[in-house]
Amino acid sequence: MAKVFRTSTRESSLLSKIESSKEYARRKAVERVKDCIEPLSNGISMKLVENNLVETTNKNVLEEQIVKCLERLSHSDDFDIDYKNAPFRHIVQQPHVVSLYVTAFVIETLINHKAVVDIFGSDEEIYSCINQQVRKYMP
Repeated sequence: MAKVFRTSTRESSLLSKIESSKEYARRKAVERVKDCIEPLSNGISMKLVENNLVETTNKNVLEEQIVKCLERLSHSDDFDIDYKNAPFRHIVQQPHVVSLYVTAFVIETLINHKAVVDIFGSDEEIYSCINQQVRKYMP
């Protein structure tokens, strides 16, 4: 008689807990954006310009655009966030959802803004610069 293999309930519950903790952390990160929109947008725009990743005619316009991006993120549902992040989710192993969303905004949308002259650097460099600021303001 053949042996019947059953998935372990212990294994299933452990995997379920891991997934739910990741989703919880993601939701909390998106909720925390509301608390630090102004300093975060200022830090991101300043570092992008300082690191010569974004060349702009007006840094204030760049900061305003990032504020709008963060406000849009704080009001978006999971599908919209996943849709925006989809092309860039493989930039790093475990990306931060806020950093990934802002990186996608800078690479796809901000490049077409009239105040932005050009965007330099690779996707990874832009993500790294943004992620440093996000980690600073949202530990």
